Amino acid sequence: MFGILAPCPSRTPEDLKPRWMGHFCGLCLELRDDAGQFARLTTNYDALALSVLVEAQLGGEAEARDAGPCALRGMRRQRVSTGGGPRLAATASLLLASAKLRDHVEDGDGIVARPGARGLAGMTADRLRRKADAIGSSIGLDVGPVIASIESQREVEAACSAGTPLSAVTAPTEAATAALFAHAAVLGGRPENAGAFRVAGAAFGRLAHLLDAADDFEEDAGRGAWNPLAATGAGVEGARALARGALSDMRAALESASLVDGAMTGLLLDRYARHAVSKSFGSACATYRRPEERRSRRRDYREDDGYHARRRGFWAGLCSFAVLACTCQLCCAEHYEGPWSGRSREGCCRDCCDCCDCECCQCCQCCGGDSDGDGCCGGCDCPCSCD
Repeated sequence: MFGILAPCPSRTPEDLKPRWMGHFCGLCLELRDDAGQFARLTTNYDALALSVLVEAQLGGEAEARDAGPCALRGMRRQRVSTGGGPRLAATASLLLASAKLRDHVEDGDGIVARPGARGLAGMTADRLRRKADAIGSSIGLDVGPVIASIESQREVEAACSAGTPLSAVTAPTEAATAALFAHAAVLGGRPENAGAFRVAGAAFGRLAHLLDAADDFEEDAGRGAWNPLAATGAGVEGARALARGALSDMRAALESASLVDGAMTGLLLDRYARHAVSKSFGSACATYRRPEERRSRRRDYREDDGYHARRRGFWAGLCSFAVLACTCQLCCAEHYEGPWSGRSREGCCRDCCDCCDCECCQCCQCCGGDSDGDGCCGGCDCPCSCD
């Protein structure tokens, strides 16, 4: 389970929690039914935005069914989304997983660095892509242009040099996500929303690319890996400005669309997205622990004399990932060992709301997150204190 739109219980209204779980389980079950049990490991938080967009246009007419008990939700039954929305989300999840695996195969790093794993990873990437193509065809989506955009990323990176605009590096990602978002308008029966969704999708793709680069900036520098922020010379500050611009563009585009129910859209593509930016780039809130402080703490932990990263092979790492996912350590653990890298990681929801416990001023609506800016977690410039 990956993505920038990680769920946060304290940030999610009670009435929306079962709806979020319905989309999450709907995606997971769609992957199982159309691509096999193994494909459930590709479940991606960000892909849920596509399912949510389809539902937002259909309202009460959106397809759903009652699913049986599942260990990942405490053996509880759940009303889950079905139909075109989850299929579009499944297509996106499989394409992204295939692209990530293909990158590792071509670079010879990550989970395929060990002998014998490269060929298996390549076959897996091809299989995931074929499944994505099949699911996409079932909902009228031509994944060819999306795949072409993804594959052009490596050429763009190869041509990148100091002074290249960051927007040029993120362009392939923007094109791919824009096409997927635009198809959500078709599945939702509102083709007039395609233009607005395309703009929102491009902004989301830009945002996801920038946050991924910012989160990996220090680690990439330490191991000499390519990073767009270093290659272009823009640095983290340059990415911060573009990320905040992407948030504004995405919000404006979605506000111009015709939606029956925008509650879940606002939760994922506004509140969760703004929080993701805050986690990567920091906040002006006095109670918020900035990313560099968290990274420093993780670095101290990693460099302790008693700690040595233990890398795992592909299959051992896969088993470890399954255990971490089924025991919710990926979400809630203080620290856990990365399934393949062996490096220390933090649960994605462990401290997701440490910046919003304050009851501070109304000028930036710190805890509600409903202002036109970024709220408490977005770095407002109002003359207040959250002490």
